Amino acid sequence: MEKPETSLRMFARIAMSPAFPVVIFVVFLALAVMLRSGLVRQNTLQIEQNLENEARALAGTLEREFTVHAEAIGRMASRMAMSENFSERQWRADARHYLDDFGVYQALEWIDRDFVIRWLEPLAGNQDVTGFNVAFNQERRHALERSIRTGNYDLSGIIELRQGGKGMVLYHPIGVGEDNNGFIAGVFRMETLAEQLLTSRTLERFQIVIQYGRNSAYQLNSSANIAPGLSDTFPVDLPNLDWRLTLRPDQDWVAAQRSGWPNATFVSLLLMGLLTSLTTLLVQLILRRNQALLKTRRELEQEIDQRKAIQTDLERLESTDTLTGLANRRFFMEDLTHTINIADRQMRQVALVMMDLDRFQMLNDSLGHQFGDELLIKVSERLNELSNERILVAYSGGDEFMVCQQQVDDLDDVIHLLGQIKQCFHAPFEVHGEKHSITATMGVAVYPQSGLDADTLLRNADIALYRAKDHGRNTYQFYTEGMQEKEVMRLELDKDLDHALENDEFVLYYQPQLDLSNGEIHSVEALIRWQHPRRGLLAPGAFIPLAEESGRINDIGRWVVRAACRQLARWKGTPYRNLRVAVNLSGLELDDDSLVDSIRYALHENGVAPSSLEVELTEEIFIQNIEHNLNQLSRLRKLGIHLAIDDFGVGYSSLAYLRDFPVDLLKIDRSFITHVTHRHDDAVITRAVINLAHNLGIQVVAEGVETEGQLNFLRHHSCNMAQGFLISRPIPPQDLEKALEKGLLTTGVPANS
Repeated sequence: MEKPETSLRMFARIAMSPAFPVVIFVVFLALAVMLRSGLVRQNTLQIEQNLENEARALAGTLEREFTVHAEAIGRMASRMAMSENFSERQWRADARHYLDDFGVYQALEWIDRDFVIRWLEPLAGNQDVTGFNVAFNQERRHALERSIRTGNYDLSGIIELRQGGKGMVLYHPIGVGEDNNGFIAGVFRMETLAEQLLTSRTLERFQIVIQYGRNSAYQLNSSANIAPGLSDTFPVDLPNLDWRLTLRPDQDWVAAQRSGWPNATFVSLLLMGLLTSLTTLLVQLILRRNQALLKTRRELEQEIDQRKAIQTDLERLESTDTLTGLANRRFFMEDLTHTINIADRQMRQVALVMMDLDRFQMLNDSLGHQFGDELLIKVSERLNELSNERILVAYSGGDEFMVCQQQVDDLDDVIHLLGQIKQCFHAPFEVHGEKHSITATMGVAVYPQSGLDADTLLRNADIALYRAKDHGRNTYQFYTEGMQEKEVMRLELDKDLDHALENDEFVLYYQPQLDLSNGEIHSVEALIRWQHPRRGLLAPGAFIPLAEESGRINDIGRWVVRAACRQLARWKGTPYRNLRVAVNLSGLELDDDSLVDSIRYALHENGVAPSSLEVELTEEIFIQNIEHNLNQLSRLRKLGIHLAIDDFGVGYSSLAYLRDFPVDLLKIDRSFITHVTHRHDDAVITRAVINLAHNLGIQVVAEGVETEGQLNFLRHHSCNMAQGFLISRPIPPQDLEKALEKGLLTTGVPANS
């Protein structure tokens, strides 16, 4: 179950993400945008406040200026009201003084009680105004009449002047009510008023809109580059005047009011975010590099540990067999050399036992290599139980094991060890769910009698092992002096066997089989001999085992079949044309899938009928790899070749194969025939075999017939054929022809030459 991820580990994983520096930069960018936006908004509010202050100041200026002008015109109206005879000349002189002092008036007028302009200063440019009735509409009349009643001045608002252009008129009554003597009016042209009342900075920086009434407006500085979205409107507090001033700043004024802090703050935070992101990225790169270095270091440490483990394994493998777990041959020989050196100093003996598993190759070939490996492991486990400080067990390879016994005092110690080894094979071995009884053959060499060094001792133990195999299985043999000479001879013979086929040194001898029903010879057994160039004629026992060990038996077997077919071809058209020739096959030949094709080819090549050839196999070969052998023998039987079981009764007898295999002939082993006339058990077995074969429709041949009594016993119990020295020894084909021609083989007289 995975452990939950801690907060610190989660933060470290997030901080090492490639997107983390980008996130930092985005956060700083967002903060910069937000802060700049706030500062810009604050700065905008400040600009709006300044604009409001400008509007308030301008309205205040207008209020003060109009108050000053209203008071001035009021004083002029008061002096005229106080003077009963105020002449036009005096009025004009007073008006010019006002015009010169204030400089804002377009004109000064005296309006009589009928609201008609009578006097006007200056006259230039204003001639058309004289005689004009200023109460030109009901609204103006009511306003002027209200001014007369109240004594307060009246402003006309911005109107189209008779002189041209826009302007406004300030009317101040001369006296109140019944004492009124008209009005003193000051005419203001708007351009002049703006120039006098407003500073040049105001006119350059702002667009001014004077609003009066609901829909009327007058705009100053309309050509200015006005900043969009910014304006401020402020009322002008004047009697009888509903004015509102609207200020709209131009771009330069707004730019001058704008603070550089928002942009500076934005750029600063942006740079800080960029630097922080780059710093984070640099830290990530450094941490990743450190992690890579740490990972590389861990990998190097792991590789070093692996190399150490491999070195340990190699050292172990150098001394241990991987399959069995026992010491290997190399380590065993080194230890044996060391043991011999110690034994030499201590004047002790050392025993070397070479061990070979019996029938292992047959089991391995028939049941598979996996079975063989498993069996070797089981055997190794039992043998390893013998290991102690004085005994070393090793696996030599194949089906061979080696045992070294140190500190041997006498021969009884070695014999006791051999008994322990045999005890290891007493109980069956269970492999793949089946039990198999295995035995071992052993060869023993003892230091210093059988050799003074490890190699010599091993070679002599191997020679003793071969000698033990020659004497049977499940036994042991100690090395003796004469064994080496015999082994040398065997090796030389094995070397000469390589050239025997090339030099055509093999020959076939034939031993007749007597038909006991009529005393005739209808079949012979072909037996191979080796005409050795130095050692003379050698029997099969001297070289056939060597041929089987070296794998040459298949080539020799094919030669025997071809030679037998050639002989049958030579007998065509002769009195011996009806003879049937039996040849022996080994288990290795039967395992060869090309066996049937090679026999078919030999028959066809020599024009020989398949019924003229008989194949003999021992009972032991029959039951090895039954399924494969049944297929091979069935194919031979389909060719028309006769099949015979040799040495019947001495193998692993199973009557089932007599039923399943296409057998034509049983050959009773000579061990039963030798004592058939004076040993009751042999006689009973021989009679039983004859009756069994006849009941199955199989003919019987008795081997090893050497006496007349044996021959008569066989005739009496209806044995079909007899073969042995009483009839004839194996003889060359020319001698066989002569014996048949003379009738020597049909009378029961041995044909020895």
